[in-house]
Amino acid sequence: MGKYYYLIAGLPNISLDDSKLPFTLSEFRQELNGMLTEADRKLVDLFFLKFDNRNLLERLRVPDAGPDARGSITYDEFNDLFNALKEQEKPPVNKHIPAYFNTFLSARLTSEEHDGKEGIPWEDRLSALYYAYAMGCGNGFIAAWFELNLDINNLFTAITCRKYGLERADYIVGDNETARALRTSNARDFGLGDLMPYQAAVQRISEESDLLVRERKTDQLKWEWLEEHTFFKTFDIENVFTYVLRLEMIERWASLDKRGGERIFRELVGAMKRGSGSVLEEFKRNNNK
Repeated sequence: MGKYYYLIAGLPNISLDDSKLPFTLSEFRQELNGMLTEADRKLVDLFFLKFDNRNLLERLRVPDAGPDARGSITYDEFNDLFNALKEQEKPPVNKHIPAYFNTFLSARLTSEEHDGKEGIPWEDRLSALYYAYAMGCGNGFIAAWFELNLDINNLFTAITCRKYGLERADYIVGDNETARALRTSNARDFGLGDLMPYQAAVQRISEESDLLVRERKTDQLKWEWLEEHTFFKTFDIENVFTYVLRLEMIERWASLDKRGGERIFRELVGAMKRGSGSVLEEFKRNNNK
């Protein structure tokens, strides 16, 4: 793991309230490719897999859709892997593609061959595989970041399930302590206790009716978590990784509008009782402003 004195000292200061970026996320990634050690570059690449995940899901939904350029796995690579698994052939050797893609596509194909019942939405299954893969990276800070996101997403899901009378076990993903507690506990705090120090903050955020404000407060919580956990890692890869995360947050907010609130809602509720009138009516009331 390297030290990046000149790189980090030369980075412009940024804040969540910024509306303009010194460079795009993609431009910063290109710069990093020539500066990081190979091991550290692979850690940063873990973050960018989220865009490959989106591209994979979109490719399965809309075969001729254009990919998000922030991903690095091409559609040809997707197709080669998918077709090999579909024909029950040995997948092509490609170090570019993480092993969980094979697991996900194999499960998807198996489901299609049988009754097609999906259970947990496929995007959530892919997320669970992605988090598990990233949490095994060997870097404590980066593993903790991915677990933070898994826990926050699962807690929001559990709160939504409780509110609308849905079976939590059908929607909570992952297999860490927090996920297990969220599936089974009937306590007000889901039995998290000291297991999730920010549980109360997330529950307060979940009560926010404006979905964009809710998303903003969630990002603020994550921003503060990053500050706390990189305080003593000023020139390490953890701080470089944090800058990437912050750039992405600002870039997303710079392009997010009212329509983004509807997208956030769909991601939050996902496949939970698709077409639920009470959920949709509440969403319309809260966002008809």
